[in-house]
Order: sequence, then structure tokens, then C-alpha cells
Amino acid sequence: MIYQKYIKRLIDIVLSATMILLLSPVFLVIALLVRIKLGAPIFFVQDRVGYKEKVFKLIKFRTMTNDKDENGELLPNEKRKTKFGNFLRKISLDEIPEMFNILKGDMSFVGPRPLLIYYLPYYNEEQHKRHLVRPGFTCIASVEGRNVIPWVESLKKDTYYAEHISFLLDVKIFFQTIGVVIFRKGSPDALASNRVPLMEALKNQKR
Repeated sequence: MIYQKYIKRLIDIVLSATMILLLSPVFLVIALLVRIKLGAPIFFVQDRVGYKEKVFKLIKFRTMTNDKDENGELLPNEKRKTKFGNFLRKISLDEIPEMFNILKGDMSFVGPRPLLIYYLPYYNEEQHKRHLVRPGFTCIASVEGRNVIPWVESLKKDTYYAEHISFLLDVKIFFQTIGVVIFRKGSPDALASNRVPLMEALKNQKR
């Protein structure tokens, strides 16, 4: 498809470069606040699975402390969360650095959210199709339930996107995302206790 192969990437390059320039003051302010409130490093960098299941480095602003126990191990996530970090996550400001992932070609503005490497062996044949397109800054699941809908259902939506990718679908998801961020639907704090973890959901589907 011409759109997927050429036009979509061109749009990603132009939009991500424009966003980086426009948001550079915000970027610098957040970077400074993260350094003051959470210390170094400013960025959270993690391996994620991308297009054709190639691994890349996802970049975000750090939202948790690096507090450790007496054995030098990081404390559980709940104990390292901060009000400042939760605020960044609620309005997705922690994800601004992903613009550089998009510009580089690791990601796209719209596509399945990139997940961790260790889930790969647990995907079924259909779920592996989510990697036939570049992972995205936003996706269908993000605008139709974000972190609230069951994981297996979310992966189905990723597969649907990979098989039905189009300019109109991307535009629709992009503008729906703006509404989700503004009204904070399915924000991180609204979810997790009722959502079965991804690993558990993937293991259960094999039974």
C-alpha cells in the first residue's frame, strides 16, 4: 500500500520534527523539573519490540524515583511513584521524548503501542501481526479504553489496525487521542487494579 509504505513515514517525519521544535520549551522545562524533583537520569530508556519484531530503545521522561532497598534493589513501583510523576503520566507529558523515536523511524504517530520483549513468546499467530506496522505514540486501544479494556481485546485491536491501516483511520485515531488526553479517559490511575496483567492474560489464552 502506497500510504503505509511512503506517505505515512513522510507524515511522521514532518510532524515529529515540527512537534520537537514547537514543544522544545516544554521539553526543556519538564527535563529541568524531572532533574530537580527526581534526580538523574532525566530519561527512562527501555527495550521495546518494534516493526518486524526488531528491538529499539523507547525514550520517555522518568516518572519514578530510583529509591532502593537495603540490598540495592529498586523498591516496588508503588513506593517509587510521586505526585509529579503521576501528573506527567496523566496528561502523557512523559511520552514527549517519543517524538525522537518517531523521527528516527522506530515508531509512528499511530500504531500499536510498543510492548516489552519478554511477551513475544506468548503471542499467538494472530497477535504477532501487530508488528507488521511500526509501533505508535497512540493506537485504537488508547482511544477506545486505554488501560481499562482487557489485554487480549487490546491486542485484537492492534491486529485490526495492522490489517486495515489507512490515512483516514490514522486521522481519526489522532484526533480521538487529543480528546482522550484532554478529558483523561482511562488514565493510568484509573485502571490497573481491575485489569488482568498482560503476562497472565497471554498465559491464560494458551490453556
